[in-house]
Amino acid sequence: MVPPKVPIALLLACTLAPVAAPAPPGQAEDFFPVSVWYGGGKARAPMLERDPKSKIEFWRQDLAKIRQLGFNTVRCWIDWASGEPEEGQYQFDTIDVILKLAEEQGLKVVIQVYMDSAPAWVGRKFPDSLFVSSNGMAIHPESSPGYCRDHAGVREAELKFYTALAQRAKKSPNFLGWDLWSEPHVINWATPTYIEHPEFCFCKYSVARFRRWLQKKYVTLDALNQSWYRHFTSWDEVEPNRLSTILSYTDFIDWKQFIADKLGEDLRDRYNAVKQVDPHAVATSHAAGIGLFSSPLWWEGQSDDWTMTGQVDYYGTSFYPKHSSFVNRDVEWRGALLDFTRSFGFAEGGRGFWIGELQGGFGTVALNVSPTVTPEDIRIWTWSALARGAKAINYYAWYPMSTGYESGGFGLIQLDGTITERSRVAGSIAQVVDRNQKLFLAARPPKAEVAIVYNPLTYFVGGREREAAYGGPQGEVNGIERDSMLGIYRALFPTNVPLDFIHINRLSEELLKQYKLVLLPYPLMIPQSSAAELKTYVANGGTLVAEARLGWNNEHGAASPTIPGMGLHEVMGCRETDVQTGAGGRTMVRWTSRELPDFEPGEAMPARWYEETLEPIRPEAHVTATFPSGAAAAVISTYGKGKTLMLGSYPGAAYENHREPSTARFYAALLGWAGVRLPVAVTGATAEVRYLETGADTLVFAFNHSKLPIEPAIALRLGAGNYRGADLVTGKPVELSEQGDAVNLHGRIAPEDVWVVDISPR
Repeated sequence: MVPPKVPIALLLACTLAPVAAPAPPGQAEDFFPVSVWYGGGKARAPMLERDPKSKIEFWRQDLAKIRQLGFNTVRCWIDWASGEPEEGQYQFDTIDVILKLAEEQGLKVVIQVYMDSAPAWVGRKFPDSLFVSSNGMAIHPESSPGYCRDHAGVREAELKFYTALAQRAKKSPNFLGWDLWSEPHVINWATPTYIEHPEFCFCKYSVARFRRWLQKKYVTLDALNQSWYRHFTSWDEVEPNRLSTILSYTDFIDWKQFIADKLGEDLRDRYNAVKQVDPHAVATSHAAGIGLFSSPLWWEGQSDDWTMTGQVDYYGTSFYPKHSSFVNRDVEWRGALLDFTRSFGFAEGGRGFWIGELQGGFGTVALNVSPTVTPEDIRIWTWSALARGAKAINYYAWYPMSTGYESGGFGLIQLDGTITERSRVAGSIAQVVDRNQKLFLAARPPKAEVAIVYNPLTYFVGGREREAAYGGPQGEVNGIERDSMLGIYRALFPTNVPLDFIHINRLSEELLKQYKLVLLPYPLMIPQSSAAELKTYVANGGTLVAEARLGWNNEHGAASPTIPGMGLHEVMGCRETDVQTGAGGRTMVRWTSRELPDFEPGEAMPARWYEETLEPIRPEAHVTATFPSGAAAAVISTYGKGKTLMLGSYPGAAYENHREPSTARFYAALLGWAGVRLPVAVTGATAEVRYLETGADTLVFAFNHSKLPIEPAIALRLGAGNYRGADLVTGKPVELSEQGDAVNLHGRIAPEDVWVVDISPR
């Protein structure tokens, strides 16, 4: 179904409903692209080589090599400035040549569109369309970042460009689809170093759009005045927040929520523009930094992954584990990034996610050069994404960057054209995927019984004062939001338990009922509505584990009279009687209870920042841990059919910084306490095991992250039955045995390698 055309005025007046985009027919479902970024010759995105028709033979040789290695798709690009140098005069020669050559080689084509490189005529025609920072300073583009699309003239010109490009691309039978927006922000690819604290966009058109957003949310000016503690007499007086004040900062929260909604609306505009021309082409976008590793406070204007996912056929992420100097992301960090992306990609009936950019070679940023990217890296990174249910892999890039501060970096091959072992490994995986398109397209992650709540509101505690205090009184807690989620994920990683990240704004009884254990890290500010959903979840039999100062503030920044707030003290069976910062921002939580399996009294866990003293408020609630002072540090209780554990500090964040084994044992013990089913057991060696369900088959991915060979025995609880196995890479049979509801397999995995097994019923 083609999405209905929505009037722009209506789009600008509304915030986005949390629903997934409708699935178009055809190519979006029946092709799995494994591509390299290749824009013609050695040009780096978003640049293009001049006179592409004179270079057809050279480009033909490149595409032939790409195809011979096993890739089935190329991902080319177009920037607005090159594609429409004068108004209405479109120059799509590069796209035409690549589409023609791709047809010869049997390659599909994905087109990446860069609108931040805007043509100069836009600025001449609309001189009042410059991006404006919070201090009133305007940015004059230098290739990037273009012009503000909140200006109606810019927006109309932009959408005309998308429409014209779609009309040209759809003529090719090998055109697969789009990435409509690479790494969305309000400002892309331009840092105004002459502005001390930039923040965008405060132009008159963005301010007007913000006012319309507020009118939709609050309806009346009186309601807005009450929320913001103001005395506006006209909507024309309303301005976005620019100051940190001692009074309300609801205006700051509203402004940042508006930015996230606006970016979603802008992406949907682009989606509608191309879908009206070619409804069968897949339309995607991808984030630079997913919410797990980014902040809604970022000056560029940060998007929300769940919101963006709802606007396109597939949303995804860039994936650069060795981006620049000293960056070498470990296994758990990479797993968290991919599982977070999987979580929003499959949320609310979603069909998965794309890896928009996967690092192909060592990274460079000016003088900063990353550790070497090895063929083994490429193998592990790629299969790690596939094991989470990715529906496309796009390697960045074929050639290293030819210019700019990334010059020489990120290529699968050498800049002189020499084929590398990295490119051969990537191509060999592409061949496996291509041979098994139906398996990978149908694959979905197993239903998880454990969830970590992702809560972007936590970044707003303290308002702008929180953001500005990197070196000040709150410098210690910079990044604690991320560390709290990542530390819990890291602690649970060795268990191989399926785990989802769930967005706090999307909680519902229907969503929560699948989880036996919900973990709520660093919950200082939560929406009022989420408190009600969590209360229902526990009453219905769920297990909730929350960290210190739960519900201290609501979504307006207002403090709760009792903490846990918003009535959650009744659910958690306790209340805060005192809170202080631990010495140096550190503390210890010593366990005193025998209620957690395999976690004995006397076990101690490091924790960060707060020491919140908790007092049980009813007989069934009791203290289960203490701080060094002897004050109560944790309380277990029951509520309805469920149970709760309230922690008075942040052991998850501490584990991200200090990998104390007792903390890992604690989180593993929570699984048993909550009755979580462990579908995977590994003995004989340490291995990461993930699996996907694809029709009647199960795809098993066993990772050896060590530099020595291993021979793990893997038991997977698939249910009683008669199964056969096949190595998906070699095609050779894999010996299986069945015992009860478990399927057992045993094999040798080479160092830094992956064993991929297709298990199917006989």
